[in-house]
Amino acid sequence: QELWVLRYGKFDRVVDLVVFPLNHSHVEKLVTAASQNNVVLIPYGGGTNVTQALMLPENENRVVVSVDMTKMNKVKWVDRENLTACCEAGILGQDLERELVKYGVVCGHEPDSAEFSSLGGWISTRASGMKKNVYGNIEDILISVTVVTPIGTFTKTCEAQRVSSGPDLNHMILGSEGNFGIITEAIIKVKPTPEAEIHGSIIFPNFENGVKFMYEVGRAKIYPASIRLVDNVQFQFGMALKPEEPDEWTKKFDKIKKFYVTKVRGFDPQEMCAATLMFVGSNATVAMQQKFIYSVGKKYGGMKAGSENGERGYFLTFVIAYIRDISLDYNFMAESFETCVPWSGVLTLCKSVKEAIYQCCERKGVERKPFYCARVTQVYETSATVYIYFGFNIAGLEDPMHTYSEVEEEAREEILRCGGSLSHHHGVGKLRKPFMAKCTGETGMKMLRGMKKTLDPNNIFGAGNLM
Repeated sequence: QELWVLRYGKFDRVVDLVVFPLNHSHVEKLVTAASQNNVVLIPYGGGTNVTQALMLPENENRVVVSVDMTKMNKVKWVDRENLTACCEAGILGQDLERELVKYGVVCGHEPDSAEFSSLGGWISTRASGMKKNVYGNIEDILISVTVVTPIGTFTKTCEAQRVSSGPDLNHMILGSEGNFGIITEAIIKVKPTPEAEIHGSIIFPNFENGVKFMYEVGRAKIYPASIRLVDNVQFQFGMALKPEEPDEWTKKFDKIKKFYVTKVRGFDPQEMCAATLMFVGSNATVAMQQKFIYSVGKKYGGMKAGSENGERGYFLTFVIAYIRDISLDYNFMAESFETCVPWSGVLTLCKSVKEAIYQCCERKGVERKPFYCARVTQVYETSATVYIYFGFNIAGLEDPMHTYSEVEEEAREEILRCGGSLSHHHGVGKLRKPFMAKCTGETGMKMLRGMKKTLDPNNIFGAGNLM
């Protein structure tokens, strides 16, 4: 939506001022001054959200200041003995890893947006990364967070990983989406730089067999760092993006491999799918995981497809956002959304959401068949994360943005009907705010509003996300 407005429209409201604090003290003074003068503050990390979280309320008449945190980008210290690090909230994902590796450690949190997203943004949206099976989601990584609110600064006084002294107040800030204050720094868990980091892949005859494989891996809890199953459409999409091999021998070898897979093994190109794998850890751990994963894959008709395909599939994720932006040049509007759903509902959800998108597009006058693909992108014992890409040709539509919003809203309704969550890691923002009461319940909404009223009684942090 924001990209469309940037290209073809005009924002109804933009910020009046951008401020770049350099340290925690600057932020405290800024919040105090804003409170005294009734000025709205909007924390800004990397700007990678896909939930309209940074779009300003149209009816906001006060002065609005964007607080750009990118100058607060230092790793303040690393404790090798306790495997913790204190980092400023504005540091971007790729810069965080670049600094930590100097100490022989990694954070390992790698969302699709790691190139531009920030530590503070991860915390405020309750983010997840592609290697969460080894390094955890952001709530597993976070030890302590420092946040400046209009009524004072909050931080935990104990750096122990777990305490029992009432509700965990870290979780009040995790997922708060800029409503309560500005996150200035965090103490996070780190791990030694791994001995091995190996890509792999498995192809399956169909998506159903692939989901059974993912389910068994989820229950066994012997996880590679990353394990993601793409459906046939996304598999074909990835293959279409593969650059042409310049070497004639490589071309011939690829034809031989294709013949073996489709003719000898009998895989249907219109049905087959793939799981991309990344194994991270000690050499012994990686070897054990590989043996287990490939044996489970074989059980469901899968066959090894090599490390090159695994690596290409992994990094395709980083490329897709760029493709999405370029596609607008060709009258094609596309976006992604995600959910977490119990295992029993994975296949039903994927099928039902696809049908809901197709039917809605047809009703709205979309002339050509929409693009839809899905992948199971995270595994848990009881649930799985499903990530969906969809898009359609906007030629001939009177108001493409309105049509797109209606289609996405119907898809979200279908996700909820199928037992999926409102979001797994993107957050709520303003895009999904209309669904919050349904998902959280009125009592839950009162709890959120109560925290907001206590911490920010004058709505200085007036982005309008969540509630």
